[in-house]
Amino acid sequence: MKFSGIKYIMLGTSDMPRSLAFYRESLGFRVKSETPGFAFLDTGAVSLCLSEPHSKLGEIAGASEVVLAVDGVREAYDELKTRGVVFMSEPMNVTGDSWAANFRDPDGHLLSVFGPERKA
Repeated sequence: MKFSGIKYIMLGTSDMPRSLAFYRESLGFRVKSETPGFAFLDTGAVSLCLSEPHSKLGEIAGASEVVLAVDGVREAYDELKTRGVVFMSEPMNVTGDSWAANFRDPDGHLLSVFGPERKA
């Protein structure tokens, strides 16, 4: 298995309008898309996602998730488990043909593998 890059950086926010104003107006990022509770910002090769649900994952609104792009979530899940990675749940469909499986690093930071369920 080889990681093909980082797809998204997700940052928890307790106040979406305030955060959007900061990232758009102060930093100049363009909003690529929005869904309830999420705003995806154009930041170049890696997209930044503001997430209201992620603000509830930690004690403060600063909860974050690093989303690692893979060619097949099931294969990555199986391989990483053999390397001692402990997942929080089985791979799950998050939208359309996109799947994810979450785990934490030794410091407790939330990470996930993201992509199609299986390699094409």
